[in-house]
Amino acid sequence: MEKNNRSILSEGKLPSLLSASLKGISQVILIENVMTGLLILLSITIYSYSLGIIALLSAIIGTMVGKWGGADENSVKQGLFGYNSVLTGIALTLFLTGPYHWLIALVGAFVTAILTATFMHAMKNTGIPVLTIPFIIVTWFTLLTSYRLEAFQLSTALVPQDLAHWKLNISGNVNWLEGTFTGIGQVFFLNNPYCGFLLFIAIFWAGWKFGIFAVLGNAVALLISYGLGGEHSLIFMGLYGYNAILASLAVAVVFHEGHKSFASISGICAACLTVPITAAVTSWLLPYGLPSLTLPFVLSTWMFLGAKKVLPKL
Repeated sequence: MEKNNRSILSEGKLPSLLSASLKGISQVILIENVMTGLLILLSITIYSYSLGIIALLSAIIGTMVGKWGGADENSVKQGLFGYNSVLTGIALTLFLTGPYHWLIALVGAFVTAILTATFMHAMKNTGIPVLTIPFIIVTWFTLLTSYRLEAFQLSTALVPQDLAHWKLNISGNVNWLEGTFTGIGQVFFLNNPYCGFLLFIAIFWAGWKFGIFAVLGNAVALLISYGLGGEHSLIFMGLYGYNAILASLAVAVVFHEGHKSFASISGICAACLTVPITAAVTSWLLPYGLPSLTLPFVLSTWMFLGAKKVLPKL
């Protein structure tokens, strides 16, 4: 969501729709860069070619909604109508089953773009970015419809559990190297360290600051979640890392205001805060069988960006 100067693929070399759609993919990690979006799409496609197709189609759908709906041209070109649709398309493809789950995913991408426009209007005077809240809302509501509408078939990976009988299991393998690369992969639901490595390349391509704070955000999430006694399987699958990475990038790099040192400290603090928020949100949603998605990132980022309106030195 911050303009950078390292996009070697200019608008003149690619059709505007494809360029904006690739930026929509890169905007998932708060970066506006065509090449970064292309590398991310490559990573998703390596993980699953069908998921790569859904991601690209979802980005195109979100971009077309903004373009044909008459939204601000700069917002469309920056990919701001695509990133929430990308996440929704991927999530619903993975969390739903049945012969038409891909169609539901694409319709969800369309609805998410509409909701993104709604939130843009509702929050335009607050100075607080929309982030990924439209994706979260559409995905949660769609998954919950599976309990009442037969056409929506929930994946067996999502199982409601009773908190009264919940037991924390902190056993499991400790693999710091795998945890380093799976955190960024989980932003796009990719549980693969090699895909995560490619995603880090995509981030560093956009600028060294993006790369450094992505690494720092993931590192503090690994250390804090491990130090606080989190489940090893969740830690090293990256499920505590991806929200920390996004919060670190948002607060320290993309939306920073005031002195750079304060922004850096705030970004790391925001990343740290996502760990207990992730634990809390995961527990809250356990009885419903819903994933926490990027809600910890949204809450932590909104908290710091909102506080800066009153505490500018934060």
